[in-house]
Amino acid sequence: MRKVLSPALVVFLVLGLSLTGCATKKYVNEQISEFDQVTNTKIHELQDTVEGNQKQISDLAANQAALAADVAAISETAQEALARADAAGVLAAGTFLAEVTISDNDTTFGFNKYTLSDDAKAQLDEFAAVALAIEGDAYIEIQGHTDNIGSESYNLELGYKRAEAAMRYLNMEAGIPLFRMNVISYGEYKPIADNSTKEGRAQNRRVTLIAMQ
Repeated sequence: MRKVLSPALVVFLVLGLSLTGCATKKYVNEQISEFDQVTNTKIHELQDTVEGNQKQISDLAANQAALAADVAAISETAQEALARADAAGVLAAGTFLAEVTISDNDTTFGFNKYTLSDDAKAQLDEFAAVALAIEGDAYIEIQGHTDNIGSESYNLELGYKRAEAAMRYLNMEAGIPLFRMNVISYGEYKPIADNSTKEGRAQNRRVTLIAMQ
């Protein structure tokens, strides 16, 4: 004999199924919401990481650009001096510190002369004060230069005598140890002015001091 469900029971079952469906939907929605929150959090964290990496890359590029600008700002002979000293292993950090050129037309080095003038000595005194004030020992390369009058071999010798005169003064008058200095002559090979004029030749008769560490 078939049993017939009462209307009340049918309503109860429908209501129960409806409530079960609502509960299930709510649970699913909660899970989805929680998943969305976790996903959004991870997305934000990833964005922060990407932005941080981009900033580091940007900072590195800026540092490299600044380094390139610093290198470009120093003279060719200063860069060569730094490379020589670094290759010789006499530098602690391989760092360029200062470059000073002693040249004041004919008052510093007259034609075919390597004797230091009073003006040149004053400039060397100023350089020595800076070098001695540097924390840690500075290494100094002294470069001698000439104009293009005379033979190449003679000018190389003359440039060396000018650099050596500056080194002796720094050692004897300023107390900078000889082992912290080195001399080199470029002769006429690195002019900074036009040798076809008297003024230009006077500027090329010079000594350049490079301080490194």
